[in-house]
Amino acid sequence: MVEKGNRAAGAAAWAVEPGARRRVKARAPSPSAAAAVGIDELGAHVSTAGGVQNAPERAAALDSVSAQIFTKQPNRWAEPACGADVVAAFGEARRRHGIHVVASHDSYLINLASSDPALLERSYASFRAELARCRDLGLEYLVTHPGNATDGDMAGGLMRNAEAIERALEEVGGTTVVLVEGTAGSGRALGSSFEELARLREAVRPELRARVGVCLDTCHLWAAGYDLLGDYAGVFSRFADTVGPEWLRLFHLNDSVFGQGSRRDRHAGIAQGTLGEAPFRRLMTDERFRRTPKVLETPKGDDQLAADRENLARLRRYRVEG
Repeated sequence: MVEKGNRAAGAAAWAVEPGARRRVKARAPSPSAAAAVGIDELGAHVSTAGGVQNAPERAAALDSVSAQIFTKQPNRWAEPACGADVVAAFGEARRRHGIHVVASHDSYLINLASSDPALLERSYASFRAELARCRDLGLEYLVTHPGNATDGDMAGGLMRNAEAIERALEEVGGTTVVLVEGTAGSGRALGSSFEELARLREAVRPELRARVGVCLDTCHLWAAGYDLLGDYAGVFSRFADTVGPEWLRLFHLNDSVFGQGSRRDRHAGIAQGTLGEAPFRRLMTDERFRRTPKVLETPKGDDQLAADRENLARLRRYRVEG
C-alpha cells in the first residue's frame, strides 16, 4: 500500500510536463563543459574491446558521464570473471574520466521466462554471473529483457522472471539495480506493456523490489504501440499511473525503422526513422527527465565514434533549441 501511495503521488507530480514547450533562454554550456560538471545525462553504449577498463575513456570521448557496456560477449554463454586487477583498473578509469553512471546490458541468450527447466537454469546462471560482475565493477544498473514465454503462458513467464531476479538479488548482494527493459513485443516477448512491467516488479518481494526498476527504449515503445509522436504526454502519464515515475531509471534513445505498433525491434539514428525529431525534442526539454541517464543504442556504421557523436550532437541541439 505504501508503494501504491507513492506511485499516486509521483503520478500527480508528472501530471504537467514541465519545460517541454519552453524554449531554453540561457546559453547552454558546451558538451564538454556540461560533462565536466556532471549535468549532461547523455551517453551511449560503448565498446569494451581490450577489456572493460577501456570503456570509461570511450564514454569520455563522447563528452559523456553516462555509458552502457557489455561485460562479456552477449551472444555466448561463457561467463568470464572480473579479476581484481580489472576491477581496480575500471574503477580508476571511471574516476579519471568522470563517468557517473554505468549500466551493463545482459546476454541476449538469457530467457528468465522460459518454461524449459534446463534453459531457465542456464539463463539464471548467466544472469547471476552478470549481476556478480556488475557488483564487482560497482555498476549502477543491469539492464535485462523480460524474456519470452515460449509456452504461451505469459503470466507464468512473468512470475518465473520475477523469481529469478529475486533469487539473484538475494544471492549476489551488492547495490546494482536491475532494470527490466520494455520490449517491442514481437512473438511471445514479455514486457511490451507497462502493465506487464508493473506486474513483474510487484512480484518481487518488497525487501528486494527497491532494486528493480525500468528502462524504456523509445524504439521499443513506438513499436509496441505507444504513441510517442501523437500522445507523448499520455504515454508518460500512463507509465506513471501503472509503474510509478520513480522507477524509470534509464532511457535507451533510438529511432525506429518500422512504424508504430509494428512489433519489430529495428533501431535507427536519431530523427532518421519513423519517430522523427518531435519525440526526442520533447524528451530533451522535459525537465522531469533532466537527470535520468539516456544512452544511445543507434546503428554505429564503420566509424562508431563519429556516429555516436552525430546523434548526441543532435540531441544536445534539441535541448538548446527547445
